[in-house]
Amino acid sequence: MRLQKVIEVWKEVHKEITKMKSATMILIVVAMSLFLCACGGNVKNVKIIEKESEKYSSEEINSAIEIIIKEFKENWKGCKLNKICYAGDESLDAYQDWADRNNADEVIVLLSSFDVDSSGGDGSLGANSTYDDWNWILVRNKGGKWKYVDHGY
Repeated sequence: MRLQKVIEVWKEVHKEITKMKSATMILIVVAMSLFLCACGGNVKNVKIIEKESEKYSSEEINSAIEIIIKEFKENWKGCKLNKICYAGDESLDAYQDWADRNNADEVIVLLSSFDVDSSGGDGSLGANSTYDDWNWILVRNKGGKWKYVDHGY
C-alpha cells in the first residue's frame, strides 16, 4: 500500500515537472522571438527616391543604398527608415576628404529621413523624433564595392 502511494506521488511530481519544462520552453521561445524581432531598424516601407547623376550609374547608387538599408535594418533598433536617396553630384567635392582619409578614390553621400521611437534608438538619438537629411557616407576604390564609413549631419 505504501509503495503504491509513493508511485502515485511520483507520477504527480513528474507531471508537474513536465508542465514546468513546457512552460519554460514556451517562455524561452517567446523571449527569443521578441529579441530577434527587435534587433534592428524597420526598413519595411522605405521609399527609395531616384536622383540622376553624371558621376554614378543608377546601379552604383542603388548598391550604396542597399548597404545602408542593410546597416539600418541590422543596427538601428527603435528606428524606422522612411526614405533614402543620393545627395547629388554637387555634394561630392565637399566629402572627398572622406575618401582620402579612407584610402579610397570615390565617395558617395546619401540622404535619409527616419523616425525614432520612444526608446531613443541606441540612446544617442532624440526619442519620438524625426531626422531629415541625415547623411550616410560611403567610399570605394574606382569600380569597387562601397564601404559605409560614417553618418550624421
